[in-house]
Amino acid sequence: MSAPSTTPSVLFVCVKNGGKSQMAAALMVARAAGAVEVHSAGTKPGTAVNALSAEVVAEVGADMAAAVTTPIDPSLLARVDRVVVLGEEAVVEPVPGMAGTIDTWVTDEPSERGIEGAERMRLVRDDIDRRVQELLAELTADEG
Repeated sequence: MSAPSTTPSVLFVCVKNGGKSQMAAALMVARAAGAVEVHSAGTKPGTAVNALSAEVVAEVGADMAAAVTTPIDPSLLARVDRVVVLGEEAVVEPVPGMAGTIDTWVTDEPSERGIEGAERMRLVRDDIDRRVQELLAELTADEG
């Protein structure tokens, strides 16, 4: 068995980089256990990570404690295998020579059904977590 030549990489993006993209990144780090290089960024980064997002993601063993909001780095965007945009508000334009593909996850938005607070955030987390696990299986399918 030969070692994989490269570790698959993913960049999760949302507008503020304070909630959904950070949750997705934390969940992927927890689920992938080093098998995937994980990044997150925002199209218009906010000033802080959403505390409730961090709290509910910790309930399932993922950690956002060290997360900081960051803008998209064009060189990172060009080299990652997959860019995942969370929600329809954020728009990521391809850059020249881009290696990967851009996918948009239209995530569950419980507030549209009147669900708020921690209950809302857990539903968002569970939707993102399911998608992260599917993406992890896809990204690591060639490695075994």
